[in-house]
Amino acid sequence: MNLEPVRPKILSCQTIPQAHADLVKSLNLDPRKHTSLGLVTCDQDDSLYAALDHATKYAPIDVVYAKSFYAGANHASGPFSGESIGVIAAATPEDINEGLFALEQAIEKDISFFQFGDKTGGPTFFPHVIASLGHYLAKEAGVAPGTAMAYLIAPPMESVIGIDAALKAAKVRMVKHFGPPTETNFGGGYLVGDLHEVEAARAAFVEGVRRVALAPVHALKKPERFRR
Repeated sequence: MNLEPVRPKILSCQTIPQAHADLVKSLNLDPRKHTSLGLVTCDQDDSLYAALDHATKYAPIDVVYAKSFYAGANHASGPFSGESIGVIAAATPEDINEGLFALEQAIEKDISFFQFGDKTGGPTFFPHVIASLGHYLAKEAGVAPGTAMAYLIAPPMESVIGIDAALKAAKVRMVKHFGPPTETNFGGGYLVGDLHEVEAARAAFVEGVRRVALAPVHALKKPERFRR
């Protein structure tokens, strides 16, 4: 059961070089530095959020809006909606273009969901390690930029089993838990610690998901005795 990437796709990408003052206000932005916007939709929400964080490390931008859509990409509201939307803001259109390019590079090369490659229709899940957080996900996690983090997401049962295994296998702490169901009916969490520890947590999470995939009804067995 080897891991095979399920690559994310950017479905739409647009810019607003000079956002209207009412829109800036509605997004609770700073009109002195958030005059230009970049908008992206993607068919994988967690891949997009990780890519947005990556972009903050390579361009003078802020992630000002990032949301998942209900029920996931298979039930999208339109052909370019996908599973999530992200909005970045900056002082100039050039800064926005720089941020969008960094985001695209991350989506194409470094960030993906995975699936076990045994052709059994196993779950897709997100066992991603960020060696050094940018300021977007650092804020979401409540930790300092530069912290190493395991970003671990899976379907409901797999997420609970995998997170438990990850926490037991490494010296990490969970700073955010996404109890299933989320908007896209997945679950998971953010685990932080030294880089080698979050990598060990990721490996244990993958193994936990694998155990469920191999034996989804493992606990359904006759007990040694029945209590009456």
